[in-house]
Amino acid sequence: MELADYTEEELKGLLDSGVEVARIAGKEIRDVFYKTKATETKEHNADLVTETDKLVEDIIIKSLKEKYPTHSFIGEESTAASGKRTLTKNPTWIIDPIDGTTNFVHSYPYCVVSIGLTIGTQLAVGIIYNPMLEELYTATKGGGAFCNGKRIHVSGQEDIRKCLVAATVSRRGLEGKLSSLKNLVQAEIHGTRNTGSAAANLCLVANGSIDVMYDYGLHSWDIAAGVLIVEEAGGVVLDPSSLAPIDLLARRLLAASSMKLAQTVGPLLVHVDFPRD
Repeated sequence: MELADYTEEELKGLLDSGVEVARIAGKEIRDVFYKTKATETKEHNADLVTETDKLVEDIIIKSLKEKYPTHSFIGEESTAASGKRTLTKNPTWIIDPIDGTTNFVHSYPYCVVSIGLTIGTQLAVGIIYNPMLEELYTATKGGGAFCNGKRIHVSGQEDIRKCLVAATVSRRGLEGKLSSLKNLVQAEIHGTRNTGSAAANLCLVANGSIDVMYDYGLHSWDIAAGVLIVEEAGGVVLDPSSLAPIDLLARRLLAASSMKLAQTVGPLLVHVDFPRD
């Protein structure tokens, strides 16, 4: 079945299933949030994983598999172990058990459960839950975006000199990222902010707090849910290097409150290439 074959009621059922397990996962995070966490590193020193990441992902996948045994799954921790990142037309749940693991390790309250669902490779459902702030962002294709049940919208800002930008600086691609920041500051933006979680940043674009967010080196589980939430809130999410529609596996993203703002910001970014997923 393609996404167009699903009724509004069927999409709501899928959303409800995701929300239910996101809340269960959030409780696991909340229960250990202020405790000391044992960590391991993956690709680099700041790419951390904890036992809670693994536990939460197992809970989410097990629960959803019981309800939807024919669906496929892409999870950050299981994918990191197997190396498989295939996105097919089969309904696929794309899961980041804790987006913002470094925040979680430091007990900084911007760590979220992110669950997206694609159907026929199209985003159909997006769920992002911050258990520490008790914020639940949700969206279904064509159904709008919500935070704690209240409809949300992007700011609609079009003027770069009046925008607040979410930008991440890390060791990977450092020179390019610093150059992008310099270009934006020289364009007289209002300022930059960063939660340390791509999913949380996308939620802030969706609710109008942030006008632009861009990042490089992301994986599909970092952004799948957030992309749909921004789009359903009236924003645009593009490939920053071409301003073409977003490709979940290309590892780069530009989200903005308006197409005009995206078209202004895109040329100011110094693009950083990462291997495609």
